[in-house]
Amino acid sequence: NGAFLPPMLFHCADADAARKVHETEAFGPVSTVIGYRDLGHALDIANRGGGSLVASVITHDPEVARAAVEKIGAWHGRLYFNDRDSMAEATGHGAPMPHMTHGGPGRAGGGEELGGIRGVKHFMQRVAVQGSPDLLTRVGNRWVPGAREIEAPAHPFRRRFGELQIGETLKTPAREITLEDIEHFARFTGDTFYAHMDEEAAKRNPFFPGRVAHGYLLISFAAGLFVDPGEGPVLANTGLDNLRFMKPVSPGDSISVTLTVKEKKKRNDDYGEVRWHVRLANQHDETVAEYELLTMVAI
Repeated sequence: NGAFLPPMLFHCADADAARKVHETEAFGPVSTVIGYRDLGHALDIANRGGGSLVASVITHDPEVARAAVEKIGAWHGRLYFNDRDSMAEATGHGAPMPHMTHGGPGRAGGGEELGGIRGVKHFMQRVAVQGSPDLLTRVGNRWVPGAREIEAPAHPFRRRFGELQIGETLKTPAREITLEDIEHFARFTGDTFYAHMDEEAAKRNPFFPGRVAHGYLLISFAAGLFVDPGEGPVLANTGLDNLRFMKPVSPGDSISVTLTVKEKKKRNDDYGEVRWHVRLANQHDETVAEYELLTMVAI
């Protein structure tokens, strides 16, 4: 029982004079064919409705796609591009990916469509928390640089997921970086970039005092300093986030590592993810690199 409208296709004879086709939003199997002179004319027509949830552009030309984003992006919640490369696996015109920020003005809701987890967040309270590093660490259950470091009773890699505490810290002995280390790493990896191999060229670089150690040499040596090699609760290294190199390391400098439990997330009954804050410092306690190490640790 009900009233049903069959699919209908209309033709707009005068693209420039037509108004109702843009002012009336016909939900259902209704489409209107509107002719256009060129790309600029087509994009101008696409904006006359004053906003939509999604506009589809079928093109294989990246320049056309860029022009479309620049001209009509402000008027549509989502721009859907499809071509011969993506057509076999592409979603339909009205099927956005749940992780997209899907918004737009006018009839698109004046901001964003409630897609995916973003829709849930509109019903949640947001609060900003200000306080000391120790307080923020406890409130967020995530270690904040500057908060208290807890001396580990044993090497952290020997402790199971449930035993590790947020803020638990290991400080390693120092290791000197020699010119031989740098040259061996360069030959072994093939990374013979001039900043590592040519003293005079490196000095002309505004960032370096002369030849310097490879950033990834430092990361490798850092792992050698903090890793416990025996079989234990640490199951796998799964990633490295937010790596930054702050200060160059020259031959003769030393580095040491501070490894701190930053965050813990249980993944299943067998293991959880431990996020570690890793700080590399030179002999003057100046930070030369920082990053977050991700490991899976047995429960």
